[in-house]
Amino acid sequence: MKPDSQVLEGELLWTPTAERVAGANITGFVDWLAARGRRFDGYGALWRWSVTDLEGFWQAVWDYSGIESAVPPARVLGSRGMPGAQWFPGARLNYAQHVLRNERPGQDAVLFRSETTPVAGVPWQRFAGQVRILATRLREMGVRPGDRVASCLPNIPQAVIAMLATTSIGATTGKPA
Repeated sequence: MKPDSQVLEGELLWTPTAERVAGANITGFVDWLAARGRRFDGYGALWRWSVTDLEGFWQAVWDYSGIESAVPPARVLGSRGMPGAQWFPGARLNYAQHVLRNERPGQDAVLFRSETTPVAGVPWQRFAGQVRILATRLREMGVRPGDRVASCLPNIPQAVIAMLATTSIGATTGKPA
């Protein structure tokens, strides 16, 4: 398509390569489901299951994703009301634990760019190390589970580090409910 040409409704703009499809998360999920006896004849069937069997679908996502919780959920869906649905009520899990379990030596954890610097990466070793050091310092300052930690930071890697350090000890960076 030429840059100055008009896109027509229904026109196919892009098709992934077979390699990209094979490596996609949704392909892995569908294969995982098939290995457990749940097969779909296409994306439409998977989508229908996802909207007609909310509890079955989201339990499968939980299991496929390897979510670890200190306290398991009482059920998948506590309340269907929208807005305000309750997902996995009673579950206690740590977001930072799930992020840091993806630590890969020799790879970047975060890529960032600012107005004054080109794209740069923060290697996992440094990133995870800074999260752990800051979490230790926050504990030494008396921050405990349930506390709220506030900061005013630009959108930089240190903001992500601060959020993960805070959540790793059970404190929150969010506003009161």
